[in-house]
Amino acid sequence: MLPAVMLNINKNKLNMTRILGIMLPDEKRIDYSLTLLYGIGWGNVGSVLKQAGVDPKTKAKDVTESELKKINEVIEKNFKVEGYLRETVTDNIKRLREIGCYRGIRHIRGLPVRGQRTKSNARTKRGKRKTVGALRKEAWAKIEQTKTTDAVKEKTTE
Repeated sequence: MLPAVMLNINKNKLNMTRILGIMLPDEKRIDYSLTLLYGIGWGNVGSVLKQAGVDPKTKAKDVTESELKKINEVIEKNFKVEGYLRETVTDNIKRLREIGCYRGIRHIRGLPVRGQRTKSNARTKRGKRKTVGALRKEAWAKIEQTKTTDAVKEKTTE
């Protein structure tokens, strides 16, 4: 786990609050700032702040050291966050790939895993469209013409 050091670093009048190795923006509210931690979303922020006894409307720079320690304790006790969560997710995907199940094969091929359609959508996973199919007469004639001109050039150079 990352060190649970929570500091207010003074650099040119800039106070940055740090929780679990992540710098939280000072001018934002603490509820928004906590969502920058991987594994903590809007659904979890309310319960974390309620258990720690911190008002969600306070700015990150106004949160005291003791409140930061309480927030950190609640997060470490109840949630998997940051590196540990990322490691768990990658291990799960690696396991699916190794056993060769359907979901693992979809991960290997870079296709949607959870049953989404791929005929008309899934552009994010499949990439840019590649047109496959018949050519128009003009395009086909142009390709043939370039082939013949290249062949003629080769014969004249020999």
